[in-house]
Amino acid sequence: MSIARNEGAGWQRNSVRSMAVLLPVLGLAALAASKWPMIDSSAGRLGSADGRWMAVAGFAAVMTWVSSSIAQQGAVLESLPPCRLLATQFAASAANHLLPAGVGGNAVNLRFLIRRGLPPARAVTALAVRATAAVIGRLVLLAAVLLLFPGALHLSRLMPHRLALPAHPVLLAALAVTAFAGAVLLSSKYAGRARDRARSFLASMAHDVRALHRDRARVAALWGGSLAFPAAHAAVVVAVARAVHASVPVSGVLVAYLFASTAAGWLPTPAGIGSLDAALALTLVTAGASGVAATSAVLGYRLVTVWLPLVPGVMVLAVLVRRRQL
Repeated sequence: MSIARNEGAGWQRNSVRSMAVLLPVLGLAALAASKWPMIDSSAGRLGSADGRWMAVAGFAAVMTWVSSSIAQQGAVLESLPPCRLLATQFAASAANHLLPAGVGGNAVNLRFLIRRGLPPARAVTALAVRATAAVIGRLVLLAAVLLLFPGALHLSRLMPHRLALPAHPVLLAALAVTAFAGAVLLSSKYAGRARDRARSFLASMAHDVRALHRDRARVAALWGGSLAFPAAHAAVVVAVARAVHASVPVSGVLVAYLFASTAAGWLPTPAGIGSLDAALALTLVTAGASGVAATSAVLGYRLVTVWLPLVPGVMVLAVLVRRRQL
């Protein structure tokens, strides 16, 4: 009976996760179907893009993997082989495009660190340190560009006319109370079970963070790489926007990408596909791009960062596994 119950609970959890992954992708598919003429025009515009700016976008994409390697090295005290580390980040990016919420990339990096002799607990801690630094770095960059360019986004471009949305304060209050009650029930159910594990993990993480921050080279690598990674992605979007002749200032593209990628990071889709695409297109429109130009920029960004490197990345992943580096 208990085995059947556990299998049923596991199936239910997997179903919920699968739905969480599929819903944004299905939403993007429905949006693409409804806007297909614009997407077709955008693809044609991308076909006549400036080759020099697309080359700059390709170089910026390479720098994303370099930045990721630097940040990963900064998250551990041990020295990692630089070439194999860079190859691992390239392979991890391909794995990240196939699985949701960074699962593929984290699995590749975890295996690499364990192969380099780190105990599993310390390898997981290193990934957690790097992920925390990545979130902080992205938020710092977003705050900086919003302070420097406060008027880069214009929401009125999405809502040219006043929207008459009916107010339902009772319904909103009921939803808030329901969400709060659900959070309380979940925390009371799982808090006791997870408290000891979380306490030991946080203690290990705090110890490693203190050790890392006593080494200036590791501090520079961790935080420099964490800041450079989103900056390189933003540079890809800027270069592609220039290639498709989108009439958006660089400041608007920077704010649009950092805002969209931060918002899309909360949805568990593979490499943000669906969530990031929609958010980036909308923010580029608010920054001044036309719908066709914004869609062209998003398609170009995906071409450079996802579709072109995907097959080589999978091949590098297979080679690393075959040579027992992962």
